[in-house]
Amino acid sequence: MAGPKGTSEEIKQQLLWVAQESLRTNLVHGTAGNFSARLPDGNVVLTPSSLAYETMTLDDLVVCDLDANVLEGTRHPTTEKALHLACLAAYDDIHAVIHCHAKFCTMFALTHQPIPCAIEEVEVFVGGDVPVANYQFTGSQELADEVSKWVGDRAAVLMANHGLLTVGKTPKDALKIANLVELTAEIIWGARQLGEIQPLPDSTREKMAPIYKMLRGM
Repeated sequence: MAGPKGTSEEIKQQLLWVAQESLRTNLVHGTAGNFSARLPDGNVVLTPSSLAYETMTLDDLVVCDLDANVLEGTRHPTTEKALHLACLAAYDDIHAVIHCHAKFCTMFALTHQPIPCAIEEVEVFVGGDVPVANYQFTGSQELADEVSKWVGDRAAVLMANHGLLTVGKTPKDALKIANLVELTAEIIWGARQLGEIQPLPDSTREKMAPIYKMLRGM
């Protein structure tokens, strides 16, 4: 399985850009949300806890090993570090993780409703419906264990009563998925005001399923 793309410095720069872009596009608000990426040496760079994205710099990022031991940085890593590390430890084809409380995704998470795969792009880039992981307490190892189980064959999962988690080969990939899922959640929410959602034909989903597996490297 191919490792992460780029040098450690390039990956850190991309992670910081993605975190700040998520704020600019309202995917995150305030200091909510957290971001991580695998480095070439197998360690993980994470955003710090409770620090404004607007003023965050590369020096604020924290590097941990997969056992959550801090190796670089003077700040505390995100309180959701276990969530990120569990996903990265479980799947060697995942190199970046985003957790956010995107508005429409969180509406689905609060009502424990999956986001249906009624749009072709969702099959191609997410791998199917966006499921809802069972509720566990914020920041707990139980939450990390529960949520990480769902991204084995999907690029996104809703966290019950919490928000959204997406994975990708790079931070920008994970951001692309997060934006797609949030837009899809908004479209599905709006379409339901007009009538019943019509599912994609099974034949369409069967044709597109291999594309996701190819992109994921499965």
